[in-house]
Amino acid sequence: MEEKISGRKPSYGFFSRLTYGVGEIFGGGCFVIINAFFIVFLTDALGMNAALAGTIPMIGKIWDAVTDPVMGNIVERTESKYGPKRFYILVGSIASAVTFVLMWINIHASSMTANYIFYVVMYCLFNTGFTVLSVPYNGLLPDMMDDYAMRARFSNMRMVFSTLGAAACGLVPGMIIKQTNDPSQYMTCMLLFGVLFFVCSITVFFGTWEKQKEPVKMTLGESFIQAASVFRSRSFLIFLGLYLFGQGGMDFISGMAVYYVQHALGAYPSYYIPILAVLMVAQFVGMLIFGPVMSRTSKKLAIVIAAPLRLIGVLGLLAFSHHGAPLIPILALASLIGLGNAGSLTGIFAIMADMTDIDELITSIRRPGIVSSMATFIRKIASGLSVAIIGFMLTAVHYDEALANAGLEQAAATQHGIGICYVLAPAIMSALLLVCALLFPVTEKEFKMVQKDIARRKGMEKEQVTEQEKAALEKVTGFSYEKLWNTENAGLKK
Repeated sequence: MEEKISGRKPSYGFFSRLTYGVGEIFGGGCFVIINAFFIVFLTDALGMNAALAGTIPMIGKIWDAVTDPVMGNIVERTESKYGPKRFYILVGSIASAVTFVLMWINIHASSMTANYIFYVVMYCLFNTGFTVLSVPYNGLLPDMMDDYAMRARFSNMRMVFSTLGAAACGLVPGMIIKQTNDPSQYMTCMLLFGVLFFVCSITVFFGTWEKQKEPVKMTLGESFIQAASVFRSRSFLIFLGLYLFGQGGMDFISGMAVYYVQHALGAYPSYYIPILAVLMVAQFVGMLIFGPVMSRTSKKLAIVIAAPLRLIGVLGLLAFSHHGAPLIPILALASLIGLGNAGSLTGIFAIMADMTDIDELITSIRRPGIVSSMATFIRKIASGLSVAIIGFMLTAVHYDEALANAGLEQAAATQHGIGICYVLAPAIMSALLLVCALLFPVTEKEFKMVQKDIARRKGMEKEQVTEQEKAALEKVTGFSYEKLWNTENAGLKK
């Protein structure tokens, strides 16, 4: 029976990869801006306490614990002539771009409490809009194609655009925001990026396609049960570690970059732009290197290679985290960090597309919306944790918001403390990322076993399962072979 397709006619060439991948300019870019400048905006431009400012993203992540599973439910329940995922990408492209800009309004509140409440609400609204966009986008690729290698090519293009988005969102704000204590400069910058994010997201809607499938009917309560059931997969639990430590380390590097260059190096914005430029160029080059490596070997190998590169790069900064440090060795270390970021990003997002197939083998239900909602939730947790850690670390080293708001230097001990924090936190995350990559049990060989067993259980594969395949599938899923393909594993009663 021929599958019904929504959207443009399926095509696997360069243009299709481009129109799919360009959406990641938003995902890869917006969090660079938020991580790098949102807390700086709150502390330096508005005078908010750093630890208090750092709690705002964490409140947003608590809100995500509700909205992400609900959005996964909504996507799975929706029927649309556009395809449910593409329909919500259309809606989310508008909602997320508008709410992104609203986060940077200066309300001139006389009370810090009023300021705090306003930005908590704005952050939660943005997270909701981004959820509407990112949950279906993260779940779209498995419903576009089944081929392991082709998914890797599309994922690699997505990561190329993630790097381009991160580069634009890291460099351009540094050119516009010359004075970190001037609120108007932030708004000028964010209006520009709000328009860019909308254009990129809407391109995904017009440039992709989606296989239509029967909607999965479930109650709101069941959506939380099903969302929680995703974490029963051994591969997904290790993927959680890859995402948290891979993305969290990157978010910390970008999120504390302004503080590091301004206070530890004493050279903002003169050092900031070349450091970010070298890091992003190296990350882009790394995408071109790790894409073919990943296609010829395995997706996890890219991360195994990348994590030590990032670890060496950040540890090397210890020797240069002081005023008057020479720029050239810092740029060399930034290039290592960029290469490490490229490999981890390439591997993580390529692996994400395969989590739906492993989940289907466990539950007998194909539910990319639910799986992608939990991946999106993990992504936001990584971002929120990194920002919260930055806020608490700044407070721990006695960062003075009043001095920052007045455009004055921090105490020498605070400057040194910022340098130490900037190195140690991503170094620890890089080491943990390597451990998770070594433990991850899926290469192309195991993935093909997963797809073969799904076909076997659907009556499309006649060859009997071997003991070797059983052992591999049990390692991948964390379930005994006899307990796979069971709706009870999704929290549903038979």
